[in-house]
Amino acid sequence: MRSLNKLIEKYIKRYPSETSAIDILKFLENKDCFSKSNHEGHFTGSAWIVSPDKEYILMTHHKKLGMWLQLGGHADGEQNLFKVALREAKEESGIESFICLDEEIFDVDIHKIPNSKGSIGHMHYDIRFLLEADPASSNIVVSEESYDVAWIPFQKVLDLNSEPSIERMLKKTMQLKKITKTQWLF
Repeated sequence: MRSLNKLIEKYIKRYPSETSAIDILKFLENKDCFSKSNHEGHFTGSAWIVSPDKEYILMTHHKKLGMWLQLGGHADGEQNLFKVALREAKEESGIESFICLDEEIFDVDIHKIPNSKGSIGHMHYDIRFLLEADPASSNIVVSEESYDVAWIPFQKVLDLNSEPSIERMLKKTMQLKKITKTQWLF
């Protein structure tokens, strides 16, 4: 996998209107940006997990944040954020087998994590990758970090979380659905 710097630069070219990617590229220059010891903020890796037909999204009802989100977590020093996303997807869902649909970054987001027990408020610089798993053959195990992990029907995702980054990832998924259907017709 190419360096994070190169992946972000390519993402910026692909999605020039998403200005947060430029801020993420700048943040990459900070010391300890992959470690929770950086109290300003740190990198996280997430997985946007779709079903093969792109009709379902695997999401977690996160305990600490009380929200339905994509699966993901802290880099903990790991600089390959795809590895982080894959590790977190496995840990948080119990699913062991995923298909990587694209080696490029699927989405990026910068968001504030509020103060909580043992943690001061800080920023997450989240790098998201696109994975696929089959709901029919996925045996979900809910981790201690979640209230629930479930396959959410595409059209119900925004009912659970209407944040702009979730809506943006759904729009990107819709583009994938169009490409898949177009390819299937030929």
